[in-house]
Amino acid sequence: MKHLRYLLLLLLVASCASQQTVRHRTSHQADVRPVAPVVVQKPVPVVVEEEEDVPQPVVSAQPLISQVQRAPLGTWQAAKQQALDSLCRISLFETTQLGLYVYDLTDGKPLYAVNAAHRMRPASCQKVVTAVTALRFCKPGYQLRTEFRIAGKVRGGVLEGDLIVVGGMDPLVTQDELLQAAASIRQQQGISSIAGSIVFDLSMREDKPYGWGWCWDDDYGPLSALLVNGKDTFGQDWLQALDMAGIKAPTPEAEVGKQRKENLETLVYTIRHSIDDLLWPMMKNSDNIYAECLFCQTAATKGKKWAGRKEAALRTEELLKSIDLDASSYQVADGSGLSLYNYASAEMLVALLGYAWRTPEIREHLLPSLPIAGIDGTLEKRMRDTEAQGNVRAKTGTLTGVSSLAGYLTAANGHTLAFAIINQGVGSVSMGRTFQDKVCLELCR
Repeated sequence: MKHLRYLLLLLLVASCASQQTVRHRTSHQADVRPVAPVVVQKPVPVVVEEEEDVPQPVVSAQPLISQVQRAPLGTWQAAKQQALDSLCRISLFETTQLGLYVYDLTDGKPLYAVNAAHRMRPASCQKVVTAVTALRFCKPGYQLRTEFRIAGKVRGGVLEGDLIVVGGMDPLVTQDELLQAAASIRQQQGISSIAGSIVFDLSMREDKPYGWGWCWDDDYGPLSALLVNGKDTFGQDWLQALDMAGIKAPTPEAEVGKQRKENLETLVYTIRHSIDDLLWPMMKNSDNIYAECLFCQTAATKGKKWAGRKEAALRTEELLKSIDLDASSYQVADGSGLSLYNYASAEMLVALLGYAWRTPEIREHLLPSLPIAGIDGTLEKRMRDTEAQGNVRAKTGTLTGVSSLAGYLTAANGHTLAFAIINQGVGSVSMGRTFQDKVCLELCR
């Protein structure tokens, strides 16, 4: 019995010693564990890449619907709102931006709007802004004028002074018109040679050859207060015209630094063009240089020499304020829409179109200048053989990633509508144009 007790005691002591050894080893192992333990399997990266064969859910933008009050069910207006809602549910707007505003000028209230107040690049629909602003501030009968003046006496066929050309920022001047001007000066003034200088007064426009925010690879310009067929070749063309008229002339010089006494100058010839002459190619063909020239005419109405973008923008801001728009919400960078710094909205464009429609002296100039769907201008090949042909009159706009359309149409119920559509972020221009045409066609049906 004594031996049995002794044996049990030995077994108990051995068991306790074994447990203490295990605890001691565990504690020792924890104390020396390295900061970055060696792991047999590949570490899990911080960003876990998804397996290619695992399908991922498609996240779509919320369908676009009108943000104006819904018309009563059963009305034409309600049917159009529902139809436009359907057009705005396409996949195009999962990755691109839309600014859309349709205003019923007959009822005097909005019909449809999606992101109408969002600031976007208007592209050449900026020309609507330029045209309406110019027609607002240029007096009725306004003309673009290129003036030819002489300073000094003419003796024995010699002009003992300067022949001065005052630029009017007129892109419509032609080589034939310069020939006529030179011939008239030769015959009417009896000038066969010039003892003084040929001076070009370029003070109609700021001394900057390109628009603010134009891209380096834009193939337009340089801009000048003296142009021939929209190009900066006036100097050489005028010398050639004088030579053909039999007038010996010195090398021309710019007005800068030339001391002149304008009160002693005599106006001897003027080339004139109306504002309508400029508006038609500017709007129908979306001519950018013509638009910049009209932009300059607007700036010049401030009565300041070397006027430029800031003066023209102030005129637009003045107009926007008069029709209860916050001018600070937009930016006028140029007259053509080439600049990437222009910011407008569908709401702004429609507001200007509405103002023009309600102002007969503006409407009678603006409306005929707009391209007509399926008929002429930049809309000649669009909406042909549809209810929109011959009905939609609108300005188009195109920049890389931007397509726009703004103008008027007569709806199927006989109402006159003003509308603006800006598609921004589109991969191709046709994507925006297709949508715009569908909107117009739906409203014309």
